[in-house]
Amino acid sequence: MGYLLLAGAIAAEVAATTAMKFSEGFSRLWPSLITFAGYVIAFALLAQTLKTVSVGTAYAIWAGVGTAAIAAIGMVFLGEGLNAAKLAGIALIIGGVVVLNMGGAH
Repeated sequence: MGYLLLAGAIAAEVAATTAMKFSEGFSRLWPSLITFAGYVIAFALLAQTLKTVSVGTAYAIWAGVGTAAIAAIGMVFLGEGLNAAKLAGIALIIGGVVVLNMGGAH
């Protein structure tokens, strides 16, 4: 159940960050409200996740997957450039999450 909550937290955070792009510095009402609501939901779900998943593992997955997803959304849907450095950065983030999870819970 913890990882399902974590997936919801990641989805909410990605939606909030994407909406923030469209808020134009919080000058547009609806994207600003979606940003606020998304982050409230993301943190609430992350807090529930931490009841069953270690904080290091949960945060690494949350931050890593969220960062990789936002980078991909920016490149695919928002016209941000794609280059080798960005791809390498995303690969390093994913690799870091994998290595942290290989350490297991103690």
